[in-house]
Amino acid sequence: METITNNSKETQKLGEDFAKEIKEGGMVCLSGDLGAGKTTFAQGLLKGLGCSGPFTSPTFTIVKEYKVESIKYKAYHMDCYRIKKEDMINLGWKEIIAEPKNIVIIEWAKRIKNIIPQKAIWIKFEWIDEEKRRITFN
Repeated sequence: METITNNSKETQKLGEDFAKEIKEGGMVCLSGDLGAGKTTFAQGLLKGLGCSGPFTSPTFTIVKEYKVESIKYKAYHMDCYRIKKEDMINLGWKEIIAEPKNIVIIEWAKRIKNIIPQKAIWIKFEWIDEEKRRITFN
């Protein structure tokens, strides 16, 4: 599936709507250039899951954990731009993915592709112009 968003508000809303598809756990891998909409989409997704914000980029913290009050699981928002797979493993990767109801959102997921489960959902973000983005779900 492919869609075009015309601004960041639409990208965030797309993420919020997509949350309905993964309420029972899963991994969402986001790829695309800097500024292509990955964090904006992730913010909408976290909001749609019912997590409490603020939702900021985990660029420097690498992993942010959110509790979803209505259901007994956690959402993790990760940014792998600055790390290698060994770093992610040392940050508790195996424990995080061991719980099937956890939601794991990974920006720059290609950097750790060889440790990502096959059932993961991949979403690619591409610039069309200053505001528009092409978002492809695989």
